Amino acid sequence: MFRQASRLLARTTTTAPWRRSRAFSTEVPATAVEDSSFIESWKKVIPNIDPPKTPSAFMTPRPATPTSIPSKITVNFVLPYASELSTKEVDMVIVPATTGQMGVLPGHVPTIAELKPGILSVHEGNDVTKYFVSSGFAFVHANSVADIIAVEAVPVDRIDPALVQKGLAEFTQKLGSATTDLEKAEAQIGVDVHSALNSAITG
Repeated sequence: MFRQASRLLARTTTTAPWRRSRAFSTEVPATAVEDSSFIESWKKVIPNIDPPKTPSAFMTPRPATPTSIPSKITVNFVLPYASELSTKEVDMVIVPATTGQMGVLPGHVPTIAELKPGILSVHEGNDVTKYFVSSGFAFVHANSVADIIAVEAVPVDRIDPALVQKGLAEFTQKLGSATTDLEKAEAQIGVDVHSALNSAITG
């Protein structure tokens, strides 16, 4: 049985070399192309029916990489219920990544970063706009476009310090009296978020 399975696996690998070689995202062409190998195989089996479209047919072309570094970075900052910034050209944006504060300038390498509770600052000349974000992701593209998606966000100047202190005290008390893992986890999240809020308004 094992000998037969080995022969089948070897035959599959030999007849399907594409399984051993897959293109990286940087090798995706700038224009959409048809999956010619799939179409040829389909026509051999069912020549009288048009082949269905493959996922590659629905993919939009990747943005072109500029030949020179632009002077501005374009930022899209969205929430589930609102769009805070749309194609806003700025000098720099600093995001609270889980690995630390990450500054994004024009020409930044393509990056995906997970966000933690903290300050997102948008720098435009001498003006700096700060938001407190709870969590989310930042996608930095090769064409100097940054897409930032947050679960919740609020301008720092709209945060009430008294409510932050009250919430921090409540969640700290809950963490001390928690008896189950779920209660401890929920209380710890509350402490982390309110501690980050407190740092945002005091720092």
